[in-house]
Amino acid sequence: MDFSELFFEAIGTLTLNKLRTGLATLGIVIGIGSVIALVSLGQSSQKAVTEQIQSLGSNLLTVIPGATSSGSVRGATGEATSLTYEDARALLTSSEITTVKDVSPEFSRRTQVTTAKNNTNTQILGVTPSYSQVRKVNLASGSFISERDVEAMTKVAVLGPQVVTDLFGEGANPVGQSIRINNVSFRVVGVTESRGGTGFQNQDDMVLVPLTTAQKQLFGADYVSSISVEVHDENVMAQAQDEIGYLLLARHKLKDPAAADFTIFSQNDILGAASSITGTFSALLSGIAAISLLVGGIGIMNIMLVTVTERTREIGLRKALGAKKKIIITQFLIESIILTFAGGVIGMALGTGTSYVLSQIINLPFTLSLTSVFLAMGVSGAIGVLFGWYPAYKAAGLQPIEALRYE
Repeated sequence: MDFSELFFEAIGTLTLNKLRTGLATLGIVIGIGSVIALVSLGQSSQKAVTEQIQSLGSNLLTVIPGATSSGSVRGATGEATSLTYEDARALLTSSEITTVKDVSPEFSRRTQVTTAKNNTNTQILGVTPSYSQVRKVNLASGSFISERDVEAMTKVAVLGPQVVTDLFGEGANPVGQSIRINNVSFRVVGVTESRGGTGFQNQDDMVLVPLTTAQKQLFGADYVSSISVEVHDENVMAQAQDEIGYLLLARHKLKDPAAADFTIFSQNDILGAASSITGTFSALLSGIAAISLLVGGIGIMNIMLVTVTERTREIGLRKALGAKKKIIITQFLIESIILTFAGGVIGMALGTGTSYVLSQIINLPFTLSLTSVFLAMGVSGAIGVLFGWYPAYKAAGLQPIEALRYE
């Protein structure tokens, strides 16, 4: 009996009991589909975070308060209050700094924002006019915070699109209207363009106000949460970090760089950390999906063992008529591989469709990893061989006389 005969006979055998075949295939369909969908969503999340970070520019440095380490004790980065508005101005005006193009000091705090009818808890960001240049912020309507607003501590606000939706409704134009932040009334002067809601900080879900207003009138602070620095050229990033570091050490009267009460991050540092986190998340999702694929393979083995039991007399008759052990093993392996391959194809289509729909729902760029597709299909075939081998070997090992007597 040649391979083509065995193949068509396996097809015929599987179609005799469609319900059992369908149930056996279902486990592989779910396993393959979940592997492809979850890997795709993980990569989509990683791509979204990467694009958002890169959109800020490759020549951006971020200085945050808090030491990376002090002696043998690691500091609480970002929780200290060691940076000031004067530090930011010094980075821009000092003759010792030759690589800095612009500087944006920022003060950040979450609080409740209300209108007459609605309210939301969002990020309040105190900024200066340079924020729009350094952070590449464009306006959808209205105007941005001016130097006069910072000097006079005016109560004006620029809203992100998500805040507009939460407070005024979809498609509303809030320019000229009032909001209340910490029970202080602010006039809306602008709305930023949407930049997407993924990553470490949702750029659409924040309210921008003058830095001095945030510090003095809203939160009573005399420090800044971070300083964003735009460097002239990405090729001088390392030099810029050195110049900024030494200037801040001198201003803070610190001689040892190891005792620095601030930390400087580049976009590559942030991108590396983000990629590491999202990569771990993707690996976790893939592991969960792989477990379901393993369960599907065990299900196929159980079904094939049941099939061997039901066809014991048939196997005995075949062997009595001269069928070799190799033929019996091959037929059962073909049946198992057909089940997993069919399940793999259906699962591939299901996983691709599911990942596309979910990426549209949660506003992520659709990404399909061909590697995960081929890997899932390869694993599917391997499962067919691995979990089909034992039932096939058991069937081929039956003694003809015992098999013919089986009831």
